[in-house]
Amino acid sequence: MIELRCLNKKMLEEFIGSGEFESFDFLPITKHRALSQIRNPKASDEDVLLALAFSDGQLAGYLGAFPDELQVGDQRVKFAWLSTLFVHENFRGKRIAQQLLDMVFQKYGGKIVMTEFTPEAENLYNKTKKFQYIAPKIGKRFYFKSQMAEIIPRKKPAVSFLKPILRMTDWVANFLISTQNYFTGSKDVAFESRDFIDEESSAFLEKFQKHRNAEELNHVMANPWILPGNKSDERYLFSSYSKAFQYFWIKIFDEEKNLETCALLQLRDGHLKIQYLFNEKDLRRFSDFLQRFIREKNVKVLTSYQTKLNAELTKKSFRKIYQKDQERRYLFHKDLLQVLPADFWPNFQDGDGDPVFT
Repeated sequence: MIELRCLNKKMLEEFIGSGEFESFDFLPITKHRALSQIRNPKASDEDVLLALAFSDGQLAGYLGAFPDELQVGDQRVKFAWLSTLFVHENFRGKRIAQQLLDMVFQKYGGKIVMTEFTPEAENLYNKTKKFQYIAPKIGKRFYFKSQMAEIIPRKKPAVSFLKPILRMTDWVANFLISTQNYFTGSKDVAFESRDFIDEESSAFLEKFQKHRNAEELNHVMANPWILPGNKSDERYLFSSYSKAFQYFWIKIFDEEKNLETCALLQLRDGHLKIQYLFNEKDLRRFSDFLQRFIREKNVKVLTSYQTKLNAELTKKSFRKIYQKDQERRYLFHKDLLQVLPADFWPNFQDGDGDPVFT
């Protein structure tokens, strides 16, 4: 028999402090991620944050929900992003994933959105016939370091024995790249780097249409789902730790010392993402800043869906060794689309949803 349980903020806080939580063979959430969810400014006291499935008293699967809102004219439409859908292999074949989905659909009245899903999860969502794709975001991935020892064996495991040679090749290539970048240098840009949004930045953000305000962005930076460190929690099957994980709130100033660009950067194990970008003028100074940041932080890869920024970064003056197109798809529940205007466009930034946390 399958038992389903929904946890709101209060129930989730009690759950992670209970002996029951510590007794599971696998965890449905980490404590730091749970606390981040509980502190989400857009989560009400009754919103479902985590759904659990039990089979004969044993934890069999779970589904995470991240409450959010869409600005539609003068109205705010409540919905949730889905994440971390998992059913343990010992309990598969019992339609547990479908039952978890149906329960969360009901709790949110079908107002559900998803992105950054795995191919397996995407197939499951499409089988429900309750979702529709909206236009995807088209982005770019830029590479700054040779990573053959990581990429080639992953794509072709049969050549894993060549890793020592590939590592040496990477070292030589990256030494030459670093040397070239050192002598090329970078342009001077007036900027500030912070770990929170200050009053000047908050006032600047008021000029823009945005999905998250200063309070919410500060919440993101103060409540990460990934903690820096070499350890890992083997009982939690999604990301919880990385060797390096950090947010940077960046302020760029023009020649008259006026604030012209603000951005939230996320750097995880050498992978840089431009999660939020707010700009009044062109992005040349921000591009110049990124060149310096990439060199100083030893960035390997940059992923960006910021169309205007990507036009600047594809220029030859922005140094990289390779670039390729990226696509981020979104699935909207059909019940949510019915309450949105036919011409509604969410205008999501890279960090909207839960990608900003991971």
